[in-house]
Amino acid sequence: MYLTVREGNASDGSDHTWEEINKYSVYDYDKMGVDRYKVEGILQVDQAGNGIGSTDFGYNTKVPNVTVQIRGQTSSRSTQKNFKIHVKDGYGECLGLRTMALNKHVADPGRFANKMCYDLLETIPQLMSCRTYFVHLYVKDETASGSGEDYRDYGLFTMTEPINRRYLKTHGLDENGQLYKVSFFEWNQIDVIMEDQDSSRFNRDAFEDYLKIKGDEDVSKLQEVIKKLHTYSIPIDEIISQHFDEENLCYWMAFNILNGNYDVGARNVYLYSPLNSEKFYMLCWDMDGSFKNGFFENYQDHIGEPWTRGMTKFLGLKLTNRMLKEEKYRMKLTAAIEDLYRNYMDPQTVSEMADAYSNIALPFVVSQPDQENAGIKEPEEYLKFTGHLGDEISENYRNYYETLTKPWPFFVNDPIPNTDEGTLELSWEAAYDCDGEEVHYDYILARDEYLEDVVDSGKGLLLPTVTVSLPEPGTYYLKVRAINASGFYSECFDYISDRDEGDVFGCYRFRVESDRSITVEESVE
Repeated sequence: MYLTVREGNASDGSDHTWEEINKYSVYDYDKMGVDRYKVEGILQVDQAGNGIGSTDFGYNTKVPNVTVQIRGQTSSRSTQKNFKIHVKDGYGECLGLRTMALNKHVADPGRFANKMCYDLLETIPQLMSCRTYFVHLYVKDETASGSGEDYRDYGLFTMTEPINRRYLKTHGLDENGQLYKVSFFEWNQIDVIMEDQDSSRFNRDAFEDYLKIKGDEDVSKLQEVIKKLHTYSIPIDEIISQHFDEENLCYWMAFNILNGNYDVGARNVYLYSPLNSEKFYMLCWDMDGSFKNGFFENYQDHIGEPWTRGMTKFLGLKLTNRMLKEEKYRMKLTAAIEDLYRNYMDPQTVSEMADAYSNIALPFVVSQPDQENAGIKEPEEYLKFTGHLGDEISENYRNYYETLTKPWPFFVNDPIPNTDEGTLELSWEAAYDCDGEEVHYDYILARDEYLEDVVDSGKGLLLPTVTVSLPEPGTYYLKVRAINASGFYSECFDYISDRDEGDVFGCYRFRVESDRSITVEESVE
């Protein structure tokens, strides 16, 4: 792709420089209270790689045919931005699309996990995919910030088909249906989500902090499902049968379990429901958090959040938490895992795909501009990493079955001080065990995150609570482990994420103030 950027006009917000486009993150725009800046551009696509021909998009174009802005959320903080390119009215389609998402995938050491996941999805009948392409982008800056003389190499991107009304129509779905992009949503009954849409109190911006409305504007259907999920007198079987497709749900979970996607569940998914249907379906999105076990272990010296491996990554969602407490749904999930592992994403298939994609990506990863932000910069190390991605499928397959044997992770409650008696009540959620085994708890309360300066500890507690002496003012760390009768264990969901040395998992942090009140210091991002 060859992109020549120019300053447009104020009416559509495209009167900016290319330097400005690459300067600000979405968080900067939020602080400034303005929409994301755009520029106009002339986009030309050499699809066959042998020169721009008469059948290529942008052939012989002299005036801007697209607008360009950054895209993404946390990725927008990177020096290498992701871009949203929209074809202007009257210029047709580029590769069958009007809007294109160009993703740099800086956090993905292979730079192809997202594309590989979508290509795998194309073969799986129970799930939907998106069209993707590898793109080598060149940009000529003719705005005030550039010389306008030469194209600059911007390296490798993956272009992904966005999920929107046009996507629904193209893929044979109902373009008039409900469609939500999940920003952060655990199926909880949150006031700003549950507010009556006809009420003056309904705040669309607050609603969209959790769920971006991309389709029909009526949110009442989703609100009804959320309300039912929090009404425990309604069996989960009834809710699933009426409002979901259990095969779609199980295969969505199974796919993300096998690819090891650590960043899915409460985000990076779309919810779709046909207009005249009560059912919601999961559409996969943004899977560059997949296939990273080896990178975490060998290059970042940690294994990632322990609960993101296997079934437990979905236990933070009210929907799947209730669902997976039923044996029949765990059996259906296991059947989906076996089907995918045997027939669609077996280790050999993934290994062969990874080899093919690494041959494309490697020349970019080991050269500028991509090398500077590459997770693995040396060719030998890169090929070693990508050469083991097939093995990760087997590892994730084993992890799934391991999580079936363990108690479920849980959250620690805020400590409750009793200054009159000089005590502190520590408590946590009861850990669920799929086999109904008795679960007991071990805990350590310490003054340091390494749990060496121990204040109190205990083993074999049958109840998820303990009362200890109220400690002196200072910061304290609580680690709790749930152990079932078979000896398998899990730790609390809580973790400390603000350390330069890396995250501390299964650890809850709080502070005892001078007046003996308790301040909970943020443990979870």
